[in-house]
Amino acid sequence: MKKRIALLLLMSTLLLVPKDTNAWGLLGHRIIGQIADKYLSKKAKKEIRKLLGNESIAMASNWPDFIKSDPSFNYLNSWHYVNLPSGLSKEDVIKYLETDTIPNIYNRIKMLAVDMKNPNTSQQQKIMDLRLIIHFMGDLHQPMHTARKEDLGGNQIKLMWFNENSNLHKVWDENLIDYQQLSYTEYSNTLAFATPEQIKEWQGTSVQESIYESYQICEKLYTEIRPNDKLSYKYNFDHIGIVESQLLKGGVRLAKFLNDIFE
Repeated sequence: MKKRIALLLLMSTLLLVPKDTNAWGLLGHRIIGQIADKYLSKKAKKEIRKLLGNESIAMASNWPDFIKSDPSFNYLNSWHYVNLPSGLSKEDVIKYLETDTIPNIYNRIKMLAVDMKNPNTSQQQKIMDLRLIIHFMGDLHQPMHTARKEDLGGNQIKLMWFNENSNLHKVWDENLIDYQQLSYTEYSNTLAFATPEQIKEWQGTSVQESIYESYQICEKLYTEIRPNDKLSYKYNFDHIGIVESQLLKGGVRLAKFLNDIFE
């Protein structure tokens, strides 16, 4: 176990290219991490600095996607999402999340938070836990990470994005954000202006409720497209506001989740 953790930490310093589609892509996760940093408590910032050193939350956010390059860590793959069938109510979703024992984004986040609060958890393990939490809290705000098992979360719904091959999952992971042609710092500086009322509302939302929000968006996205649709300017115009809202909520809620861990 110690050797595996050491190898994971070493790999985090390498510029690896993930084989699978990244959730939110590199930019999306870094935007969420950069926004979260603005809303961290002083204590949380101090404790995170002890664990990550000079590595920012934004840069740590991509680590779980980088390690997909090594098949020995495939056990983490299902931790990035939860597959939900169509037509569920809020009560149905919450019940499913609380009773499903298969590793998924919800029960793994809960497990990682408990592990981080355990005084017997080693520092190396807490570094790994922290990087995973940062990433997965971002993932659960990407609507297609609450999508359907039968089409692999939209990966099998083939589309065209400005005349390039894509799919519904990738459009929401990468294409919409990359199309704005902003760096993660430019994007986060543009978005990170939540009102006190918004912060209170969003940080009062449970992880289950946040997943249900994403699920509601996901359900609507399925109704709007057909396989092989050609998406371009109009799709961007109609949906970029949703993307940016999810990124901002993700950052604000990630900060609260970390603040609670280190309280």
